[in-house]
Amino acid sequence: MKYLLAGRGRLALRDHLRSALLGFDFDGTLAPITREPGQSQLRPSTHALLSRVAARFPCVILSGRGRADVLSRLFEIPVLEVFGNHGLEPWYVSASLLSCVQSWCQQLTQRLGAWPGVRIEDKQFSVAVHYRQAADPRGARLAILQALAELPEVRILGGKKVYNAIPRGAPHKGMALTEAMQRFSFERAIYLGDDKTDEDVFSFCDPARVLGVHIGYSRRSRAGYYLRSQAQVDDLLRTLLATQ
Repeated sequence: MKYLLAGRGRLALRDHLRSALLGFDFDGTLAPITREPGQSQLRPSTHALLSRVAARFPCVILSGRGRADVLSRLFEIPVLEVFGNHGLEPWYVSASLLSCVQSWCQQLTQRLGAWPGVRIEDKQFSVAVHYRQAADPRGARLAILQALAELPEVRILGGKKVYNAIPRGAPHKGMALTEAMQRFSFERAIYLGDDKTDEDVFSFCDPARVLGVHIGYSRRSRAGYYLRSQAQVDDLLRTLLATQ
């Protein structure tokens, strides 16, 4: 994993930027992680820079949040598309998936509703179980994993004090980005992400075509490049704007 904003990283960035689609995760990438997920928002500086970048380069957002939720936090930044629910929205949703997830929410509420600080977030096509505010994080984590393991046809993805329940076999972020490249006619892409769900992009997509950038250095990530922190996203956006 190489640092993106120096030496070979800058050269790779400049090379990939030619006719490339830019992809961004939201929480932990464009926006800082917050104690309460509902409070997550772009910094004013990031909003201003991303607005300029999206006006100049084709951009998409791929988030675990619901698509409408992300759109409400962008304040009309002119991106090509927003993919919600880990890539399911807007192209892969169905009534059967909706019904499946609603039954999960009912089951999880029965099992975990009494746990202090545990919050079940119904995102229609996936479920997030947050325990960032749990008084007993270790106990809450074990209870959540046990409850999730009892759900039928589920794929479980961990995150930062959160577990995501996604329908097994459903398209993920890597598949959504690949489909976006095809539909919008881009041979290359650059993708930034910070969490385990973003590894679906880094591991699924061809690294010769998709330059993967992880927020924070990680030996476990399949991304080829990294930024030191979420705050450096602004530095990257400025670099993109300065590229000829």
